[in-house]
Amino acid sequence: MLTQDRGGPVDVTVRLAATLAASGEAEVRVFGPRPARGGELIAGCHEPVSVLGKGDLPGGRLARDAVRAWRPDVVHAQDRRAGLVSAGLRLRHKVVQTYHGLPDDVSEAWFRGVPGAVGPSSYTRTVLAADAGVARFVHRTVVPATSMGEFLQRRLRVPAHRVAHIDNCVEIPEAAPPRGPVRRLVFVGLLVERKGLPVLLAALAGVMPDDATLTVIGDGPLRLAAEEQARRLLPGRVEFLGFRPDVADQLRRHDALVLPSLLEQQPLVVAEAMAAGKPVVATDTGGVAEMLVDGAGLAAPGDVEGLAVCLKGLFTDPVPGRWGRLAALRARTRFSPEVCAQRHLALYRELLADE
Repeated sequence: MLTQDRGGPVDVTVRLAATLAASGEAEVRVFGPRPARGGELIAGCHEPVSVLGKGDLPGGRLARDAVRAWRPDVVHAQDRRAGLVSAGLRLRHKVVQTYHGLPDDVSEAWFRGVPGAVGPSSYTRTVLAADAGVARFVHRTVVPATSMGEFLQRRLRVPAHRVAHIDNCVEIPEAAPPRGPVRRLVFVGLLVERKGLPVLLAALAGVMPDDATLTVIGDGPLRLAAEEQARRLLPGRVEFLGFRPDVADQLRRHDALVLPSLLEQQPLVVAEAMAAGKPVVATDTGGVAEMLVDGAGLAAPGDVEGLAVCLKGLFTDPVPGRWGRLAALRARTRFSPEVCAQRHLALYRELLADE
């Protein structure tokens, strides 16, 4: 079940559902709005439902009625709102949810449990309290990063036996590592403070070669300010493309990905870039470090100087393709839809065996 039409949870759901259906090992149906990208992959197993918000009680009832009419063995909620809706199905079905991310005002330090870290707003604490309630009620909560599982147990008091770690999945194309020095960088993400684009632009200002470029894919409230910052610091070298449904193709056209986020869990775009054979420079947040090949560039979240050092190393590496090839190999063993599907099937079978 989904209640969104775009974003990481939607992309994972589409790939997972399509792979499970193609395997012949399970009958699958996706309840939710039509996905903004990849909808054709689930055309034969998609049933439109709409839940417009957490307070959309009629929409939630209709969604639950649609699921009950299909009589599934397992219901898997793939976003926060879907988790709230699906929790009401627990008495008749095995219910699983995936916990993809946290509200925007949760800091990395508070997430990690650093003593004295400033906590989120009272509203966010209310949201997290609701998340904790749902996680204790459903049969399992899947987390793509071990750090998120630790957070659920430490901060939200979710019992360890109700948490399962399964990596996200992405399309696995033929790898295309860079053949020469990195000169075409790409950033993919919402243009919000949490994604750290202003930090990236500031870091690039001191180390970006004259013949290098940055492509920004995504949209959001910070776009105008980011465009102005780019014109001032890196005139003529930054292109803003807005939202694009062809992220995989865009990654293949570039040499490397940079993701300077202030907080992440297991970002799909990092896995997508790795699968495409691209080196990655990122920030050490959430589960990013455990995704990357040892030796990949990692900076502390928000650290302009540290990120600049990583970027300079990326630009001056004479054979960055070696990192790309290692990244592609890791992506195939960890993030392929087939691996993801089999791990989900194992979880579902474990739950059904407990009946």
